[in-house]
Amino acid sequence: TPLIRRGDNFEEATWDEALTLVAEKLATIHGEFGPDSIGFLASAKCTNEENYLLQKFARAVIKTNNVDHCARL
Repeated sequence: TPLIRRGDNFEEATWDEALTLVAEKLATIHGEFGPDSIGFLASAKCTNEENYLLQKFARAVIKTNNVDHCARL
């Protein structure tokens, strides 16, 4: 169950409420500061396909090239 901070407390919320809140916050940041104010971090524990989807979402939807990963060779 997701938790949403309301004031100084965390309260249980539905997934719809939590995802709507995240979408609203990202839209506000994107609108106020531009797409390059948002970054994405991929994981070495994810599959290539999952990391591909992450970078595709970042570039096609958010319009940012700020994509990095934690696998440093």
